[in-house]
Amino acid sequence: MEMIELPITKMIPVGIAGTGVYLPEKVLTNNDLEKLVDTSDEWIRTRTGIKERRILPVDMATSDMGVRAARNALDKAGISPEELDLVIVATVTPDMQVPSAACILQDKLGAKNAAAFDLNAGCTGFAYGISVGSQFVKTGMYKNVLVIGADALSRIVDWTDRNTCVLFGDAAGAVVLTPCEEGYGILSTEMGSDGSKAGLLSNPLGGAQTPLTPENCENPLRYLQMAGREVFKFAVKVMEESALSVVKKAGLEKNDIDCFIPHQANIRIIESAAKRLGLSADKIFINAQKYGNTSAASIPIALHEACEEGRIKKGNRIVLVGFGAGLTWGACAVRWSY
Repeated sequence: MEMIELPITKMIPVGIAGTGVYLPEKVLTNNDLEKLVDTSDEWIRTRTGIKERRILPVDMATSDMGVRAARNALDKAGISPEELDLVIVATVTPDMQVPSAACILQDKLGAKNAAAFDLNAGCTGFAYGISVGSQFVKTGMYKNVLVIGADALSRIVDWTDRNTCVLFGDAAGAVVLTPCEEGYGILSTEMGSDGSKAGLLSNPLGGAQTPLTPENCENPLRYLQMAGREVFKFAVKVMEESALSVVKKAGLEKNDIDCFIPHQANIRIIESAAKRLGLSADKIFINAQKYGNTSAASIPIALHEACEEGRIKKGNRIVLVGFGAGLTWGACAVRWSY
């Protein structure tokens, strides 16, 4: 069979034009948790580094958080909702099973010209969203893509289980992807998964396999389940490997990294991964102590705060890396474009 040579199409450089966040006002401290479960501030801080987390009001849902973060990011990018071509919402806590949180959010935001869909990769969701969303801009199919990481994990954790409820918080973060200057923007991305480890981090009850019924609605399996030690070991290894992979793909060396922004699951995990990467403390951004693990919102919130604090400037090389349910992992290397 004769081989057909396809024309090589020049890819458009894709940058992050704006960032935004939404953080619920309610703060739940470690001292507050002492009144709910058998734990202490010292126990939580020693094992996780977390001091407090945010909790979503009962009259709000994931899409409400996402809209607020999105407006913030759009304002910074100077783009109106009507100019958006695509909305991706990375979440494991959509408002409802059907329709997607992205479609609900699209309407609330007024992004009437945009396609919209949810992406479920656990805490890796935002890294997946960047990788997926950037392809649409890179190929010229779309010009403006909104990627949101938003989760209300307080709605799916067991508040009697001290091993999980102390870890998580609610929040949303967003970025706008647009064409950027040559040599800047997203330099490389990576996504990975290992479904054989799916049981290490899961929410078993309530899906099509085991629907909620009147008989099982009080079963603890309706809450998030996590094998902490196994996830810890997986996370440290995969964060190092995926970070090194995107650095190599981008044609960089470890020493070229100006700012390392990992998923904010646990300060011990972050420090262990950074040590394996040989990164000094001044190159690592950590805010887990303030918000806990906010799942898909974790990386975009940290990215936004790093920008606001002046830790990231035009030309800086940044590595974003995450891991999560699936088990999944993802990373991207970025040369900051503004």
